[in-house]
Amino acid sequence: MPHPRYGGPRQVVRAALCALDTAPLSLRRASAIVTTPPLGPSIRHYANAAAIIETDLGPDALLAHLKDIEQRFGRRAGGQRWRARPLDLDILLWSKGAFVAPHLAIPHPEMAHRRFVLAPLRTIAPDWRHPLTVLTVQHMAARLDQKRPAA
Repeated sequence: MPHPRYGGPRQVVRAALCALDTAPLSLRRASAIVTTPPLGPSIRHYANAAAIIETDLGPDALLAHLKDIEQRFGRRAGGQRWRARPLDLDILLWSKGAFVAPHLAIPHPEMAHRRFVLAPLRTIAPDWRHPLTVLTVQHMAARLDQKRPAA
């Protein structure tokens, strides 16, 4: 949703990418920003992008840092799952493979089913392999792009 300081969703994503290039994070690559329809009951369209960052933070500390960034952008903790928000940062991949904790799963459990995740991700990491399925990002995206036969 629009932010009083940064503007519309695309501008919020641009500002968030800048925040991802501030210590203890270093932005290595970012996709183009794409506009996508909502998943769930929202009527708004969303701006989405993917980024590759470098950090010495482990998954738990990185998640906490990303939540802090979201709060600085006005996101409130809790509430409805599909609620409109100015910013939602997820950890999709991790260079050390898989990580599972009660509050965090890497790779993101839904990424292979979400075109709005895979479309920008395939532009910056098409050959990255899911550590559990061994499919590349390109392959996961292609599976979503395939037309399904009528039942």
